[in-house]
This record gives sequence, C-alpha cells and structure tokens, in this order.
Amino acid sequence: MHMADALLSPAVGGTMWAVSAGTIAFSSRKVRRELDDRKVPLMGVLGAFLFAVQMINFSIPGTGSSGHLGGGLLLTILLGPSAAFLTIASVLVVQALFFADGGLLALGCNIFNMGFIPAFIVYPLLYKRVVGKHPGPVRLTLAIMVSAVVGLQLGPLSVVLETWFSGISALPVSTFLLLMQPIHLAIGVVEGAVTVAVVSFVHKARPEILQGALEARPIGVHLVRTVLIAFLAAALLTGGIVSWFASKDPDGLEWAIARVTGKEELKGPEQGLHGALAALQNKTAILSDYAFRKPVAPKNGGTQPGDETTKVEESRLGTSVSGLLGALMTLAFALLSGFLLRRRKQPAGRAGN
Repeated sequence: MHMADALLSPAVGGTMWAVSAGTIAFSSRKVRRELDDRKVPLMGVLGAFLFAVQMINFSIPGTGSSGHLGGGLLLTILLGPSAAFLTIASVLVVQALFFADGGLLALGCNIFNMGFIPAFIVYPLLYKRVVGKHPGPVRLTLAIMVSAVVGLQLGPLSVVLETWFSGISALPVSTFLLLMQPIHLAIGVVEGAVTVAVVSFVHKARPEILQGALEARPIGVHLVRTVLIAFLAAALLTGGIVSWFASKDPDGLEWAIARVTGKEELKGPEQGLHGALAALQNKTAILSDYAFRKPVAPKNGGTQPGDETTKVEESRLGTSVSGLLGALMTLAFALLSGFLLRRRKQPAGRAGN
C-alpha cells in the first residue's frame, strides 16, 4: 500500500508531509518521557523485523493480486503508539530513500496511512476498548482481528481520498474505492492472523511488554533478551531467505489501479516537484525495487543526458542483499533515534534533581 508520487498533487503531498512531521515531533516528546534502556533496542529490532516482513507479498487466491503486512498494529501493541509511530516512520523513510519503495512526495501520506491510522486511531479507539486491561488469549485474539480488519479498511480509504483530493490522476473515485476496499479486507484478515501469532508469542514470553505499551510506561527491569534475539533472527531470516518466495503479483493498490486504468503503472509529471523528487530518489536508491540495476545502452544511439536507462535484474542475491541491508539500516536508524531521544532526556532528568 505504498503510494507513488504519480497519485498526488504537491498540495496534498506537502500537507501530509506536514501532518506526519508534526506527529513525529509529538511522538518524540512522548517517547522521551517513556523511554528506558530496554525499549530502544526493542524499537530497533522491531523496525528491522517490519522492514523484512513487508518484503513478503502473499497471493490472494482468485484475484491475481497480493498483499503484505502493514505492521502498524503489531508495533503499536508491542511498543505503544508513539514509539511504534517513530519506528514505522523509520522503516518507510529507509524504504523510500534507499529502495524506491513509495514516492518521496508520497512519504507523508504513507507514514500517515500505515503509521498514524493504526497507532493513533485504531489502537486507542478500538483495540484498547476491546482488549481490556488484563486480556486473556480469546479477548486478545478478538481485539487484534477486529482492529486489523478495520485498520486495513481505513488505510486504503485514506489512499483513495488523498488521490481524489489531488485530482491529477484519471481514477474514478467510486470505482477505485470499490476495488480497494474488498481486496484490503482479505489482506486485513491475513494481517490479523499473523499479528495474533506474533503477539501471542510475546504475550507468553514477556507479557510485561504488552502491559507496558497498554499503560504507557517503561518496560522496567524485566529482561527482554529472548524477544530481541527472536525478532532479530526472524528479521534476518525473512529478509535474507524467505523473501525469495514472495508473490510477484501486484499488491492491492497496484492491482486496483491496473483494473481501473488498464496500466500497470501510472506516470507522474516529469517536470516541477515531481520530476525533482524522482531524480533525487533515483540517486539515493541503492537497490531500487529491492534488486540490482544494470545500465542499458541508449536507444537509437542517443547521447544526450537522460538517454541512459536502467533495468532491474531480479535475482535471489539482489533480494537477499536488499532484505539484509534494509533490515540492518532500519535497525541502525531506529537505534540512533532512540539514542538521540535518550540524550535529550538526560539534561531534563538532572535538572529536576
């Protein structure tokens, strides 16, 4: 569900950048008050895990489409809304800058759709009300499934509205909506089932992690080494090997666009802000589309700047390198963010002594 720049106008993209940036600032202040030595590495390994699992597209039978986990609800259950939002933002920044997954103009929209909605709408207004203060397995499963399905309806709805308000693509809003919502209902069910499995593991191994997120307090003195090792190992295994077997079918958003327009990919404006951001992303993306790129000789002997083209060479090596490198980059990014927040917290603590 990573939006491309071709769907958005500069006005809508810029507005959503401002909304997401403001939420990052708000979340940073909140996390500074909650942060402890154990939450920082948890944010890092969960960010790496989310990067890896988002590379795994699963086929949706009978549709020719596929889906992948958003992971927003999962991270919010384990980290709390603010820490989860910062971690999801880290994942999406790494994906957009270094792997060209989602546009740079669309980055604010993607952070809002995949981070803000599950963390600050679905989690407090639905999940917490259903799960209660001391959930058992049945109540926990019910809360997760309902929240995942609702979250995977609100996110695509936001995509449709952001595209409609932009008004630069020829996508009929009613048709686009009727295609987006049912396909993401199926994706929501799968996301709910996977989230139940992961959260159930953590609930059995370290229930204080979930309780700390529910009560917005530090994890405390409890050791979380087992959970950290498990998520880091899962991230490396998923990104390095399991990603080989991801479905090649278009994801729900790409599938819906293709059904409406008959084209596999929409082309955005080549000039102005769209063109500048596309050129910037082309320079920063070291493994575009999670694969190696090879230069292709210009057609018709062209020698002018811009005549050069590239093609993506799909291989298991490219996929593995992308999965491992992306997971480690996200881990480093999240750990650095947590370290900087801790550094900013220390003077305030000394001042109050």
